[in-house]
This record gives sequence, C-alpha cells and structure tokens, in this order.
Amino acid sequence: MLLALLAVLPALVPAQETQQAQPWKQIPIPTLPAFHPQQPRRIVLDNGAILFLQEDHELPFINGFIEMRGGGRDLPASKTGMVSLYGEVWRTSGTATKSGDAMDDLLEAKAAKVETDGDVDSTSVSWSCLKTDFDAVFGLTTDLLLHPKFDPGKLDLAKQEMAAGIVRRNDDVGEIASREAAKLVYGPTNPYGRTPELAQVMSVTIADLEQFHEKTVIPNGMIIGVTGDFDGAAMEQKLRAAFGGLKKGTPLPPAKDSFNGPTPGVYSVDKNDVNQSNVWIVGLGTERSNPDYYALSVMNQIFSGGFGSRLFQNVRTKMGLAYSVGGAYGASYDHPGLFYTVAATKSATTVDAAKAMLDQIDDLKTQPFTDDELRRAKDELLNSFIFRYDTPEKVLSERASLEFYGYPADFLEKYRAAIEKVTTADLERVAKKYVDRSKLAVLVVGNVSQIATGTPGQPGKPLSDLGTVHPIDITIPMPPGMQGGPGNQ
Repeated sequence: MLLALLAVLPALVPAQETQQAQPWKQIPIPTLPAFHPQQPRRIVLDNGAILFLQEDHELPFINGFIEMRGGGRDLPASKTGMVSLYGEVWRTSGTATKSGDAMDDLLEAKAAKVETDGDVDSTSVSWSCLKTDFDAVFGLTTDLLLHPKFDPGKLDLAKQEMAAGIVRRNDDVGEIASREAAKLVYGPTNPYGRTPELAQVMSVTIADLEQFHEKTVIPNGMIIGVTGDFDGAAMEQKLRAAFGGLKKGTPLPPAKDSFNGPTPGVYSVDKNDVNQSNVWIVGLGTERSNPDYYALSVMNQIFSGGFGSRLFQNVRTKMGLAYSVGGAYGASYDHPGLFYTVAATKSATTVDAAKAMLDQIDDLKTQPFTDDELRRAKDELLNSFIFRYDTPEKVLSERASLEFYGYPADFLEKYRAAIEKVTTADLERVAKKYVDRSKLAVLVVGNVSQIATGTPGQPGKPLSDLGTVHPIDITIPMPPGMQGGPGNQ
C-alpha cells in the first residue's frame, strides 16, 4: 500500500509546487561593490630601497618582510638546492653577536618570530611580533640581514636533512608526478624544472652562502613591507635609519630562461608498489601580463574550476573514472605557468581516464561555451578573488609582488572589470589560440603492469593505447661514498 502511494504521489503534487521546488534560485544576488583596497604608502629611498607601509590598528601586532631579488634561478645548475640551504642556514646560524639558538630563546619568550627563506627568484627575511616588542625584534631582523654568521655545523645539519628528503622523494606518487610534470614542461635544466641531487647539495660550502648573500643583500634590490599597529611617520623614520645608509650594489642580471614546452608524447614512471595512478596532461600556460589572461582565467574556471567544471562533471561524476580530477591554465608573474589536467584513478581505468581528459581538452575548441557557464565562472572568480585580499596584510603582500615583478599598482583593481568584460566569443577565441593537444605531454605515474592487465573483474589497457610510451628513470644518483646508501625507490 505504501509503495503504491509513493508511486502516485508525484502526480498529486501541483505543477506550481513542482516548479517552486528550487527556491534558492529565487534568492536575489546583489551586485558586487566596487573593489578599492586600501593601498600601502610607497616610499623610495635614495639608495633604491622601496618601502611599503600599511597601517592596521585592529590588533597590537606588527608584521614585516624584506624581499630581495635573486634566488635559485640565478645559480648554476651545479648548485641546485643551494638557495633552500641558504634560506635555512641563514636563520639557524644567527649573527656575529647572537647565535641562532640564542635568537630562538629570545623570540620564544616574546612570542615573536624571525624567519628567512629562499625561493626560485628571491630570498627574504620576515618578522612578526607584538607592537611593544617591535624595536627588539626588528633589531634582531636587521642584525640577521646585515651581519649573518653562517655556521658550518648548521650547514652540515641542513645538508643531512635535505639529503634525507632526496632519498625519500620517490615514496609518494603525487610528489613524483608533480616533479616530473614540471621537468617535462620546463626541462630538467631549467630553474623551474630542475631538482636537487645529492652531489649538488653536498657540494655547497659556507663560502657559497656568503658570496650569495653579498650579491643579493643590496638596497636597490630590496622591497621592505610593514603592516600593523604603528604610526606611519615614526615607522618611516625607523626604516630610513636602518636602511637609508646602505650602499647600492650591482643588481643581478635579468633572467634569460627559455620556455619551449614539453616534447609531446606519453611518459610513464613505473611504481609497482601502488594500485592507483596519477595522470597528468601538461603543457605551457601563460603570464599574467598577457592581455588574454582574463579570458583564459574564465575558460579555466569553466574547464577545471571545482565541482561544477566540465572536467569534474564529466570525468568524475558522469564517467566515474577518477577519485579526483582538476587542472589549471597556470599564469605566473614573469614566466609561463603550467597548463595541466590531473586525475587520480584506479590502475585498471588509467587509460580510459587519460582519454577522457584529452577529450575534455579537445572539447574546449569544439563544444560552445554557454551563457550559464560564463556567468557561473565569473561569479566564482570574482567572489573568491575578494577573499584573497580581504585584509591589509594580504593587500600589502600582493602590492609588493606587483612591484617586484614590474606590474602596475592598480592591477588588482582592474581585475574585476577585465573579468566582467569577458564574453563567450572571447572564450572561443582563446581556446582556439592557446589549447593545442598536439603540444601536450601525457604523464602516468603508477603500476604499469597492473595498468595493462587490470584487476580481478576489471580488465585494464596498456599505456601504449595512448601512443608510444617513453619510460622515465627516477633513480636517485648516488655520489661516490654513498653507493651503499638508502634505496632509490
């Protein structure tokens, strides 16, 4: 009786009520307010140092950073990994008058932090403290910046830690896949694709760190940002006193890296101790200075931006070929980002998942973009964008990045208007211009034998169904004296 009642119930529901079954669609969506973030005050010292001051009196804290040009890409390939060692040893060593351990004790007592870091294109020292402790903590920061004392013992310890990470780098399938994807796109010798090896790490000396520090710590290569509870005029005077007397140095020459993209083909890394695969389809992305950056951002959101994207809805939801799937048309500030489509799938469905991902990439050029897709993508981008810059500290950080890479100060404010102007015609144009399957590489990291044979009840397909397969050797080179060290895989 109950089943019969349930069967006829839909017919008893008035059509008007059925049409109103989705009341959330009736909720009015207000127009986004104008985006005019509070810009930090910009000051240029006579020696070229650039200061950004952003007052924020909500809490009694002061945070700051000193960013300097020069990083891993300014080092020869033989010193790959050195900038990471530099970033760590700089802080753990301390200064000529206060060891890193003594600094730790002092800062811990004040609930403050002073940190150093090394990246591919920059190095930095930063601090965070209570307003009342600013003078003491800032004094430690400038002492560390101007009078470091690189400790051989701390360097040896950092080398051992990095070496331990290198010998374990093939344990995780995801880590292997992201590393090898970057190598395919940028090249193994390009600063954005190369990875440190044991011999390179072990060759780094104290003299290397000292020489690098001397080249990069120059005022005409510095951007100094401070945000928090302070008086702007008083802070300016303190920064002028700390940095105004520094003498200009010779800036590092601009990077001259080439970006040719991957050699198209199918590449595999055999991990016979797993029963799942990571599939990456990769190529070159773009730069944020590209006038088509905004249209590409909207296209990317439709293609791979979250649960409602084409990629997720088709490959995962409808076909059930992936545990997770996503991607991005990457756009970096001063070099092309990665264009990648990535999925995690069972061994037996690896080839089908890869083919489905390739089909979705092709569809960007053949399946028309709809007005609904365009509206949803714009809403998602603009609503998420504002939360990336919803505090004075975030705005300061982004403003410093724009300065570092030579972008106009109003780049953020123009973003919204540029996104809103994108049309479906723009999407079709950039898809045809920038999406080219023939320039992409397919990378599979997984159990190659199981991918081909499948599992009980679910036959697999060989990777050769995707094309000629090029195996990638991920063996970790062991320098002389370490041949009997930890296993490579």
